[in-house]
Amino acid sequence: MHANDTDPQSPEVSESPEADAQQQLLADFEQLKAAVTQMQEERLRERAELDNQRKRLVRDVDMARKFANERLLGDLLPVFDSLDAGLSAAGSEPSPLRDGLELTYKQLLKVAADNGLQLIDPVRQPFNPDQHQAISRQDGSEAAPDTVVQVFQKGYLLNERLLRPALVVVAGA
Repeated sequence: MHANDTDPQSPEVSESPEADAQQQLLADFEQLKAAVTQMQEERLRERAELDNQRKRLVRDVDMARKFANERLLGDLLPVFDSLDAGLSAAGSEPSPLRDGLELTYKQLLKVAADNGLQLIDPVRQPFNPDQHQAISRQDGSEAAPDTVVQVFQKGYLLNERLLRPALVVVAGA
């Protein structure tokens, strides 16, 4: 065997050092390209996660703002009940006491409504188990079945979320 002869079973000899360097550069380039792609994907994921966190924070702050006065308004419900009972006891005859009670009740309801409170007074409406709590059933009523015929205690919604259900009597079949 001569030095110029190549053995078919021996490993191939590099064509030239420049070709080896070029192949190494290509391999390095592909490796860097993959690293850049991976970094871009990570950046996009992190950006999406930050965006989701921002949206969650905005939603949480909005909910906190929306229901921050829930306790105060809940504590005022017995006051509404007392004023309502006082108006019922005052009768339907006009009097300064009745007018004062009615004006106070209306003003308090307006302030509460401006803060998201909504009154549930479902007389002659269909029974809604999501907003009403039936305490009894009245048979032989002229009202349609499953209709509220009497309200013992008015209910309230706070920003469309039930704060207290209305206690009602429902017409039977």
